[in-house]
Order: sequence, then C-alpha cells, then structure tokens
Amino acid sequence: MAEDPTRSRSLEFASGSGGYESWYIKACSPDEPLGVWIRYTTHKRPGEQARGSLWFVLFDTRTEEPFAQKVSPPAEALGADEGEWVHIGDSVLRQGRAAGSALEASWDLSFEGSGEPLWHLPRGWMYRAPLPKTKLLTPEPEALFSGTVRAGGREVALDGWPGMIGHNWGAQHAERWIWMHATGFDGRGNDTWLDAAIGRIKVGPLTTPWIANGTLCIDGVRHRLGGPEKARATQVDEKPDGADFTLPGKSITVRGRVGSDRKDFVGWVYADPDGSEHNTVNCSVSDMTLTVERPGEPRLTLQAIDGAAYELGMRETDHGMPIQPFPDG
Repeated sequence: MAEDPTRSRSLEFASGSGGYESWYIKACSPDEPLGVWIRYTTHKRPGEQARGSLWFVLFDTRTEEPFAQKVSPPAEALGADEGEWVHIGDSVLRQGRAAGSALEASWDLSFEGSGEPLWHLPRGWMYRAPLPKTKLLTPEPEALFSGTVRAGGREVALDGWPGMIGHNWGAQHAERWIWMHATGFDGRGNDTWLDAAIGRIKVGPLTTPWIANGTLCIDGVRHRLGGPEKARATQVDEKPDGADFTLPGKSITVRGRVGSDRKDFVGWVYADPDGSEHNTVNCSVSDMTLTVERPGEPRLTLQAIDGAAYELGMRETDHGMPIQPFPDG
C-alpha cells in the first residue's frame, strides 16, 4: 500500500461533507485480568466543524464493572501537528507515545511496534472508492505498551503489555459490525495474534451478509482471513456478550468463540454523521478460543484468557447492556 497508515483523514474532510475518524488502543496485562481501551475520535456532521472526543476504559474482571470516561472538548482542540497522528487539546497520539486525559482518567504511555501495518481491506482501490464507507487498518498490530494509567483514584503500571493501535475512518459506520483482537495465546509471543473486523454493509435498501477482513498471525506468519469472495463461507452467531464464528482464508479456516461476562462490558452510543446512532458494546478482556485448520498440518487450538477484545455495533437498543451517559456527535 502506498498510502501513509498514520495520516489523519479527519483534517481532509470537505467542509460540506460529514465523516468520522477513530484511533484506538487496546492493551492487556500478561499477568492479571486487566486491560485498557483508549480512543481518540473525530466526528463531523455535514456543514459543521469537526470535533474530537477522548474515550477511556479500564477493564478488570475482578471488579463489579469497568471504569469508563469520555470527554468532548470544543472543536478548536482538534488537530494534528508535525509528527502527530492526532491531538485533542493536550491529549496526543504519535509514533511511540500516547498521552491524555478524560475526566477522572489519564494515561501516559510509550509503545514499540514490532510488525508491519495491517491493511484490512484486501485491495488498494477499496481505500479510495465510495464503498465500503468505512476504511480500516491497524498501524500497530503487535505493540508493547509501558507507562501509567490513572482511573479515578486507582493507578495502574503497564510494563510491556501486549496490544495494538487501530485506525478507521469514513462517511458512515457499517450497518452492523464486530471487531476482535487477541494476543497472549497459550503463552506464545507477541507475534501470534488475531485482528479481524466483520461487517454488514447497507447498500441502498439491502444489507449484505457478514463480510470479514482480518489476519491471524501465527509465530510471525500472517494468514489473511475473509474478503468479499469468502462471504458465503463466513459464519457468525453474535450476541452482545460474545460470538461464535468461522472465518475462511486462503488455505486456512479459523473457527472460534469470543466473549466474557456481561458485567465486564461497556456500552456506548456511536453517532453517525447523518444523525443516526448505533449502540456499541465492548469488552477488551474477553476470552477467545480458536481452532485453526490448514491443509497438510495438524489442527491447532489457540486460547487467550482475558486477552481478547470483542466489540459489537448494532442498531437495536433492547440488548440489556447498560449504556454510558455520554452523548456522541
């Protein structure tokens, strides 16, 4: 891909159009059921100025619920100076560093990436075409994070936590989507991970079947999963607290299960530029089990305990998950 995976697209939105952009961090402790999820976002309604928001969650399965915060400063706080991916006020994300605050949460993290960016869409022209309306890639699919996060009165030290940094943008969210990322499979190194986005897209009055785009990396070897041509073989049985799935690829099939207790999820409102909304639930300390089948090789089972992210974006509101009291858009 010739495009810069760290370029801020929100600064390029046409004045009369709408759009959104998101940078997101997920990191999990290798020793405890602890994880952080941090998001820097831009939202722009047609004809209005783009505005940034900062989102933070500390997940701990030993507590009654995750600690979640969000803040949306005035529009003039949004930008990207030389060397930055994005800043929202004093909160900044750039290569090697993420720092910021949201109400009673703050973070000061350094990170090192050990792999090439993951371009989820299989063809370059898809990043330039009107469809899909959501473009996504992972600039750092296998990063290690160190530093400190503060959540309310709690301080947590990160020392080489495995995780990732993702990036998506577009004119509209998918009609329905699932995002999954997992590391820490059975004590394997940070070069074994899964990163996949699965979506159903609205095309006129119709909604497509599930289409997956992602990669399973095993001991440093990447295996692409999904793509439009694999839609018929892609199977998803999703619920707010987890999903069973089959993701086919070239000479590989991955079957799996991801999920956690309902108390460990955070629910948010995600606004679309056109004024519609999704309810989105996320648990970034989920469990994941994968069964990997490849021709000529023995079946491989991989398990990550408290090391997986599962996110479901949906239109329905009767899912029973509490939604955070923060507006969006």
